[in-house]
Amino acid sequence: MSAPTVPSPLQRLLDPITECLTRESAERILNFRADDATQARIDELADKANNGELTDDERTEYSQFVDAIDLIAILQANARRVLMRPTGS
Repeated sequence: MSAPTVPSPLQRLLDPITECLTRESAERILNFRADDATQARIDELADKANNGELTDDERTEYSQFVDAIDLIAILQANARRVLMRPTGS
């Protein structure tokens, strides 16, 4: 039998927030997408990063986008958990 998985510190902080989500708010989180201008900027920075052309300021900006995207992905995974709960829970 394997040892129980220990949640990450971030997951431990987000679990109480996840428990507060309604089905409607979980659906909104799950359906979230960056607006066109933001996505275009992320794509531009990604291209520059892949080509080794980022300035220091752009590297910082891109890193912040990546961190935010990671957090949003975790929130969306948590939203999926909420939506998988039986209705009325």
